[in-house]
Amino acid sequence: MLIRPESAADTDAIHAITEHAFRGHPFSDGSEPRIVRGLRAAGALSVSLVAEEDGVVVGHVAVSPVSISDGSPGWFGLGPISVLPARQRQGVGSALMHAALERLRSQGAAGCVLLGDPAYYGRFGFAARPGLVYPGPPVDHFMALPLGGALPQGVVRYHAAFR
Repeated sequence: MLIRPESAADTDAIHAITEHAFRGHPFSDGSEPRIVRGLRAAGALSVSLVAEEDGVVVGHVAVSPVSISDGSPGWFGLGPISVLPARQRQGVGSALMHAALERLRSQGAAGCVLLGDPAYYGRFGFAARPGLVYPGPPVDHFMALPLGGALPQGVVRYHAAFR
């Protein structure tokens, strides 16, 4: 499996993978493909990686800047992360997570937040952090991973593509 930056030729595959990965998911409203398109159109994909096997894109991860009400710079939101249903639970998502976090570290990011299953994302060091909040979803599903420096305190706001 090859993890690489997305190319212009990957956009249709990324859309299809994202749509299929979230179809019928209990915590999805089906907006994930639109979010990725919106981030791309706005030039807000700080990291956009695909997993490719035998020339076929089987997964994708998007990372975009977030703002925090205390003004802390250098924080990013990871997601959506999508893997073709037939390739889920085979390490594709984990490989994408590790590669995205490594990219953020190499870029000097202060940290990363995401919404998701604590049992899954906890394996990568993400955890709910008191004082760093995202209103709406269950508190334990909004998690952060500091990558350097102090943990901010405040309300997180995602890019407008998420609304």
